[in-house]
Amino acid sequence: MSVKGNQRQLLRQIRDQFRYQRHFPVQESAFEAGHGRQVRWDLRARNAGEAITERWSGASWIIELVSTGVRDGKPFRQIHHFLTTLRTSPKALLRLVRQRWAIENEWHWVRDVRLGEDAHHYAERNGVQVLALLRSLALNLLRTNGYRSIRDGQVAVSHDICRMLGWIGIRTAGAG
Repeated sequence: MSVKGNQRQLLRQIRDQFRYQRHFPVQESAFEAGHGRQVRWDLRARNAGEAITERWSGASWIIELVSTGVRDGKPFRQIHHFLTTLRTSPKALLRLVRQRWAIENEWHWVRDVRLGEDAHHYAERNGVQVLALLRSLALNLLRTNGYRSIRDGQVAVSHDICRMLGWIGIRTAGAG
């Protein structure tokens, strides 16, 4: 679980553990270059303290991940904090935390950029859920029909309603 500012007390407890401690039983690093960026990931982890496990049953590790590097020619440094129930190796923890961004890049980014999800504001209560369902359906249909690039899929089928309906088993009068 990513710990952010909306969980002030938990975030403060985790930050304090990393700020005032000198020794960390778990440390792991990795370097990644590609897509216009060079990133170094430094993970530090320790057992979740009693104050955290009392409120977060099953918590195993608290994690601090510092990413530094260059993105689009500009230097950056970001610190992320996590809480997990997993009991695994430092290398596996780092791999799992980094994979979290794969979900963001492959799912949420596509919804925001290609489908404009963040730009929509709905007056009806269930409009958000209905349109989210339709977006998910569209993305899954494109991916299961061989389109790795959502943009390419949109271009290929956006004007072919018969083809899109055929993917879900509906045959139209105009379909051959």
